[in-house]
Amino acid sequence: MGKFQLWAQPWWVNLLVLVPVIAYVVWRRNGPALVWRRLALLAAFALAFGFVEAAVVVYLRAALGLLPGYMGTIAQLRYSSIGYEQVRALGQFPRGLLSVETIREAATIVILLSVTLLSASTGKERWACFLWTFALWDIAYYMGLWAVVGWPASFLDLDILFLIPVPWVAQVWFPLFVSTLAMAAVALVKRGETQ
Repeated sequence: MGKFQLWAQPWWVNLLVLVPVIAYVVWRRNGPALVWRRLALLAAFALAFGFVEAAVVVYLRAALGLLPGYMGTIAQLRYSSIGYEQVRALGQFPRGLLSVETIREAATIVILLSVTLLSASTGKERWACFLWTFALWDIAYYMGLWAVVGWPASFLDLDILFLIPVPWVAQVWFPLFVSTLAMAAVALVKRGETQ
């Protein structure tokens, strides 16, 4: 288990903590018009999509031989990430597949944006839906990885959050913290729709 690191790299990734805080401050008097039913449907999508993303990452790592101890059986998969270091694995990725991974990440954002644009009609509601969906997708991604391969073993494990435009590196607690803040911001300021 690693030592606690407060800061993500590059430095500007740390500014993500401000996004849900600013959203909350801006919306606290007149929040987005959302009902729990819509948020629940977005949550169902985000949770399912988060697991799909985790499965893709597991398949890719297994196919490349980057899951230590995995020899091809389901029983071994759960314990295959013992000794796995996400940041070190980036250096072992073939260059061509690193491009595929980057495009997959961009496609993920396009999918999340598309769903949120289709689910709300105003900018404020769309932004709230995006924060909500992204946060739940991110949490489901880590839960999916943990359920399937046992990684992350700790909230202090280092992860590569995104590759665009450069690798974003932080301990797992950081994206989970930002996602929790985003969910809280939306839940605390949402008001029922007036239909």
